[in-house]
Amino acid sequence: MKKSSLVLILAAVAAAVAAGAWWRGQAAGPAAAEPAASAPKPAQVVSLATVQRRDMPVSVEAAGTVVPLNTVELRPQISSTVRQVVVKEGQMVRQGELLFRFDDRTEQANLDKARAQLARDQATLADLERQWKRAQELRAQNFISQGAADTVQANLEAQRAAVVADQAAVKAGEVAVSYATLRAPLSGRIGLVNVYPGSLVSPTGATALATIAQIDPIGVSFTLPEAQLGALLRGGDEGRGAQGAKLQVLLPAAGGGRGPNAAPREALEGTVSVIDNAVDTSTGSIRVKGALANPKQLLWPGQYVTVKLTLRTIKDAAVLPVVALVQRGQERLVYVVGADMAAELRPVQLRYSSGEWAVVEGVQPGERVVVEGKQNLRPGGLVREAPAGPAKAASGAASAAASRASA
Repeated sequence: MKKSSLVLILAAVAAAVAAGAWWRGQAAGPAAAEPAASAPKPAQVVSLATVQRRDMPVSVEAAGTVVPLNTVELRPQISSTVRQVVVKEGQMVRQGELLFRFDDRTEQANLDKARAQLARDQATLADLERQWKRAQELRAQNFISQGAADTVQANLEAQRAAVVADQAAVKAGEVAVSYATLRAPLSGRIGLVNVYPGSLVSPTGATALATIAQIDPIGVSFTLPEAQLGALLRGGDEGRGAQGAKLQVLLPAAGGGRGPNAAPREALEGTVSVIDNAVDTSTGSIRVKGALANPKQLLWPGQYVTVKLTLRTIKDAAVLPVVALVQRGQERLVYVVGADMAAELRPVQLRYSSGEWAVVEGVQPGERVVVEGKQNLRPGGLVREAPAGPAKAASGAASAAASRASA
């Protein structure tokens, strides 16, 4: 009886202790949760960029083909035999430089014959001039009739005409002899030579002797959508006009590599030279041709290149990195960080974007915007700028250099 009473007393004590612990837990729970809920959230680490004020060129890119500004097929003007090939394949030649010599023996003989005929007729003319002078003296003394004097004068005029004809024949012979040498009609680069010494050539031959293509300066042909025609004809804000719009030809990267480790693409500067007089109705595009210097011969006729054409320039624009933009449906926003390091979500209007930069309205130059770390950021949240590491510092320096170059 005593043993069972002791067990009951111990069980009652244990139940009382458990009830007390439960009651203390319920009483302390709300009080502990309240300080945890009221604890401030830590500032989120983000990367910031400053909105810049600078001029932003508005440009378009198009695929183009390099074309020579001038090209000519070399053909003989007489039927003859090639005596000497002076030029070498792939040689750069200047206008007027000797390229080919042909057999000119027949033309030289005809020229000598024309010169001999001229000399004979000139001698006859001199004799008739002396006869006419004597006839005038005799007619003044009435020793000959007027008819005889008129006959001498007629013979003299006919001989003068014969001399003029001989002189024209000599010039024609000289021109024929000049055809025996072929000179460069323009400066450029010789292609493949299709004849050799001893080859028989004629003006109507199926194959040209060679071709010359002008390499420097050189042209580039490309097409643009007809929607860009108005801006192209205006020639930008500077009023350069259609013929003065600036363009760049971007050369392929060295080795054809792509990606962040690819070599930078070299660019050559030029201007628009020709705009076609009609829009292609089947494609809705218009053909444009530009000209640019090519002193290093980096461009070659037939080569495919990328053409970047500057249509106009947005003056004093607010420019920020494209990665700072947040897309929400059709609306674009940015997180603006003030002096209190609180993030403000602000709507902006995108006017133009190119590469890594965007021109927007709704922010002021000098304000700072979030470019990295926007995923979990909320309006009004506190932020802390991430320290600039070596890679980030190098990227920032490159971006600053690009900004200064564009400005």
